[in-house]
Amino acid sequence: MAAAVLFDLERLTLSARRSLAHLNDSKQHTEAGREELYPLVLGAAERVAIVARCPRGIDARGLHVTNLEALRSALTGAGCQDALCLVDGFRVPGLELEQRAVIGGDSRSAAIAAASVLAKVTRDRYMRRAAERHPEWDFHTNVGYSTPEHRAAIAANGISPLHRLSFASIAYQQLPLG
Repeated sequence: MAAAVLFDLERLTLSARRSLAHLNDSKQHTEAGREELYPLVLGAAERVAIVARCPRGIDARGLHVTNLEALRSALTGAGCQDALCLVDGFRVPGLELEQRAVIGGDSRSAAIAAASVLAKVTRDRYMRRAAERHPEWDFHTNVGYSTPEHRAAIAANGISPLHRLSFASIAYQQLPLG
């Protein structure tokens, strides 16, 4: 999941600015906090793009290449020619819009923090919906992260269609994934 947010600072109301004052790296917020910020970001943003990529595409192209492509697509979707794209930590190759890498961007830029919140909430919501189709893997609680319970579910049930076959974690290396 990748996201990009464009704020028009000249059109952002004082009320919208105040509602976004708590933006920070999505990992610094609780799930409830991210859910509370999600509609505030959508309401305050001039443009938003959220891009998802499937596990088989990641397996075919590799995680890094796929992540860069998704981020490039999100920035292109939300950006415009007269805007500066702020990117968390690095430049995105092949992006035709003006960009600047911001080290620690999700704690220094409202747009990067907002994109982080949108991507995380969207991913978590997707995984909770996936739990309805794939209840054996407990996605409603682990949202796909490698928790001990999730690894136990993989050991007991094998992998689901949502698992990447190319994922190189210790947990995957210890399990028969055939």
